[in-house]
Amino acid sequence: MVRAEFDQSILALQGGGALGAYQAGVYEGLAEEGLLLTWVVGISIGGINAAIIAGNPPEQRVERLRTFWDRVSSYAPHTPPAWLDAMRPALNSLSAGAVMAFGIPVFFVPRVPPPVFAVDNSPGALSIYDTSPLKRTLEELVDFDLINSRKVRLSLGAVNVRQGQSVYFDNSQTLIGADHVLASGSLPPGFPPVTIDGEQYWDGGIVSNSPLTYVADEKPRTRVLIIEVDVFNARGELPRNLDQVMERAKDIQYASKMRLNMDHFRELAQLRAALGRLLGKLPAGLKDDPDVQRLAPLCDEREYTIARLINRRTSSSGNTKDYEFSRASVNEAWAAGLEDVRRSKANIEWIQPMDLGPGVRVYDLPPATDIPGE
Repeated sequence: MVRAEFDQSILALQGGGALGAYQAGVYEGLAEEGLLLTWVVGISIGGINAAIIAGNPPEQRVERLRTFWDRVSSYAPHTPPAWLDAMRPALNSLSAGAVMAFGIPVFFVPRVPPPVFAVDNSPGALSIYDTSPLKRTLEELVDFDLINSRKVRLSLGAVNVRQGQSVYFDNSQTLIGADHVLASGSLPPGFPPVTIDGEQYWDGGIVSNSPLTYVADEKPRTRVLIIEVDVFNARGELPRNLDQVMERAKDIQYASKMRLNMDHFRELAQLRAALGRLLGKLPAGLKDDPDVQRLAPLCDEREYTIARLINRRTSSSGNTKDYEFSRASVNEAWAAGLEDVRRSKANIEWIQPMDLGPGVRVYDLPPATDIPGE
């Protein structure tokens, strides 16, 4: 997509429920370009997509993503004809209501009896839905042996319920299984915490819905391409009714870390450059000082190119867009992600990067002015 050679290619996927179909479309576009990923980082639905990508050989990834998204949308498989477009918001509202009432058979189902009748501290008392169907789906669609062979690095963001701290399950350090993926997407109170090694974990989006900070903290070296896929748009119009108020608040809440992530990269780049200048001013007699030797590696000439794809399209599902999984909405989100990659490729020569400091460039793909309705 961005015309350069990179030592690492990283895909960063945030949470967003049904909007994760946009990420799947983006990946199909990247696969068309022949991009070989070395590292996939995900939170919540981004963690599920990331596990499917890392847990399948390149030639099967798009097919497996499509299988997953077809299955989760199979409860509402029909696409309304164009002459019913005016009714789409109402139809999508009914679809979202069906998900809340009945769940999705391959994903999650309501607890029977409901949690109010369950004994405290039992699994049934800690969530509205049972996610064991998702575990079975993941075990069918994801090759965890392949993930743990480390051919592609996989990191899944979660939060420790007891400590309230962000945690990443990383196959460079941990044997990844279906429970790690479930933990990354266990958003309370809908989904239950997942117990791993005696600790309980919830959805990583509770702390931060973007995994970009984790990537920065891991300090990938040399020339790195980071493709960040955001399914919530921080920018938007003023709401005109209560549903739009709730949708706008959700967009702002889950996109809130985007600017902080960019600021984090900017600050690190500036500190790295300042440290390099300072070390260069030291007298020769201090070059072998242990503290100088420890700081010197931080000043290497690493380069980060961040390509941000943001789902800027207006959804007819409104406030329910993150849990409205109808086939029509899923296919629209998937097509939007694929189209955004293709449009970015077509216009890449005209897109000017934003310079965040030494060694950090950011591309907004595609430009906001190139999106229908912007």
